[in-house]
Amino acid sequence: MADTATTTTAVDPSASSLHGTGGEQKAVIKNVDMAEDMQHQVVAVALAGLDKFTVEKDIAAEIKKECDKKFGPTWHVVVGKNFGSYVTHETKHFIYFYISNIAFLIWKS
Repeated sequence: MADTATTTTAVDPSASSLHGTGGEQKAVIKNVDMAEDMQHQVVAVALAGLDKFTVEKDIAAEIKKECDKKFGPTWHVVVGKNFGSYVTHETKHFIYFYISNIAFLIWKS
């Protein structure tokens, strides 16, 4: 069985940013247990989902589909402006970030 870790989505005061130069949107990372290269890929997938869809459910479905394809199943994605969570994830496969005022919670189990 894969290594797992349980993570709550508390805000990290030392949050870092990915992407975004000039007027582009950027991700503000709140909590992460993921290799930096994978972080960049997941944020790029999220930005593409935001460009393609306007409904949060559709954005989440697109991100899940792309993460399953790029990194193998099984990924879970929550996209929204107001939610609580408590999840168990595979080690090195968790990220929680904001793009603008939309939160993205993405993990593999």
